[in-house]
Amino acid sequence: MWSEARHQRIQLMLQRYERVTTTQVMAALEVSRETVRRDFLELEAIGLLKRVHGGAVHISDEPPIDKRSTLRVAAKQAIAKATAQRINRPLTLFMDAGSTTTLLAKELSLLSELTIITNSLDAAESFRQQAPTQNNQIIILGGELSGHLAATTGSSTIAHIQRFHADIALLSPVGIDARHGASSFHHDEASIARAMSESAHQTWILADHNKIGTHSRETYCPVQEINVLISNTNASHREGFEELAACIDEIVLV
Repeated sequence: MWSEARHQRIQLMLQRYERVTTTQVMAALEVSRETVRRDFLELEAIGLLKRVHGGAVHISDEPPIDKRSTLRVAAKQAIAKATAQRINRPLTLFMDAGSTTTLLAKELSLLSELTIITNSLDAAESFRQQAPTQNNQIIILGGELSGHLAATTGSSTIAHIQRFHADIALLSPVGIDARHGASSFHHDEASIARAMSESAHQTWILADHNKIGTHSRETYCPVQEINVLISNTNASHREGFEELAACIDEIVLV
């Protein structure tokens, strides 16, 4: 079993049981104690679990944005480039805040005649750095400053979103599976993404392969309302991918 598959299985076990022992994981994955120890170390290093005596426990929060921005960068960049290549005409786009959508903003800033509506200060900065000849309109949603990422949030932000009607909502979740759809850990992030999805003609989900087949605390877009999923080729090997593929009209793997 490849390390990515093992990591996914361990994360799913922790989501279900909150705590697992080394022996339990050895039996479930049919691997050695040393392999489990190495997997625990790798998952702890990226903030996805905490090692304890005899096993590991589930971390009740997702890694902070500064750590997320360093994870699977090449995979996220490939998703960002593939998404931008599909934006081939003037459109109005919602974009939420996250490490993948920040990379997407850099790609979209090279295009022209787009209207971008976002709560992400990092995404807005990516457009500001480009020459004005690109003729893009950037609308920053008002609201309170988030306590855990560079973005606006709260009821004012949601009310501002509801004033617009976008062609596409470009959203990056914490997890996506066939049962729960796209989900996030923080309620405020889920609320923003939900409002964007509901106010857009289409919803495109940008999720690197590690998010496939997993779910977080709060669903913001049911799987039947997702029009396009853009992920990496490794996603096809993830547990739960086939169920997702049966539910979503279009899946793009890059």
